Amino acid sequence: MPSTSTLPPAAERGDEVAILSPSAGLAAEYPHVYELGLERLRDVFDLEPVEFPTARKSTEYLQDHPEERAEDVMDAFRDSDISAVIATIGGFEQVRILDHLDPAVLREHPTRFFGSSDNANLAAYLWREGIASFYGGDLMTTFAMQGSMHEYAVEYLERALFEDALGELRPAEEFTDDDLDWGDPDTLDRRREHEPNPGWAWHGPETRVEGVTWGGSFEIVDLQLSVDRFLPDPARLDGGVLLLETSEELPEPWYLRQALLGLGERGLLERFDAVLVGRIRARSPTVERDADERAAYRERVREAMLDEIRRHAPDAPVVFGVDFGHTAPTAPVPIGRDAVVDAEHERIAFE
Repeated sequence: MPSTSTLPPAAERGDEVAILSPSAGLAAEYPHVYELGLERLRDVFDLEPVEFPTARKSTEYLQDHPEERAEDVMDAFRDSDISAVIATIGGFEQVRILDHLDPAVLREHPTRFFGSSDNANLAAYLWREGIASFYGGDLMTTFAMQGSMHEYAVEYLERALFEDALGELRPAEEFTDDDLDWGDPDTLDRRREHEPNPGWAWHGPETRVEGVTWGGSFEIVDLQLSVDRFLPDPARLDGGVLLLETSEELPEPWYLRQALLGLGERGLLERFDAVLVGRIRARSPTVERDADERAAYRERVREAMLDEIRRHAPDAPVVFGVDFGHTAPTAPVPIGRDAVVDAEHERIAFE
């Protein structure tokens, strides 16, 4: 079984938390969304956000200065007054900051990091250095969710921020992958269209698995395999639990099948004893689908992924629709900690 990473100390109410942009810089483009996230940190969680230099920088500036993004990460980790580090949002090229990080700084000052999507690059780097992080909890897509914050998101954010373990996960009663126009500040008071959550879909043997989580964004896992500089020793993945979820890019099923084929032929997929797949997003700001079309897309994605996982890891329970990723509400799930996947009792818990 792979070794469990260190979970940095929990925050306490009233603590300072770092806000930075290690990926894209959308706070500069949508300051009203960003400010709502800061407000929610203060009012809902009683935390004091500390803005680091990259927090409000534009995406263009951040792309030209990956070293400054890395410096913010290290400065936030080494700051003894900071109890958690929260990314403003994801993006697409965070991998470029990793060569600028000093792993010794991160190991000597472990701090809870929150971020999804492109932030899976930093999560993979921290995992390799023995530091657990949380996949989720981005400032602009979680804390600044339109309308009031969903009780489900608040509950699990509080666990991830203030407790020593996330504990048992349960399905949310409803969800959405609807988008409102961030360019219109008036949408921040509107609640997005939700639909009933059908729950988790379990496949494979009714066994109980306990293993350390690794993964995150499907596209970033695929990118990490291509870059091949920040991956763990494959043996450390033995007996682990693979986390995967798809983004607002709405990847085609053939791409997902092909990427999983590569993961399998490389001999990595078979090392995992269970696979958890985040709830599949089926529409985006540029692709609108009705309810039937969304259901059909999710089913095509599930079939493609399940076929390839079964080929390489036939004994692994596979669970679709788990509440993490690019829909809402979600829970920030730990990467680098023990997860229990109990297929017999359809139970998921994180240590």
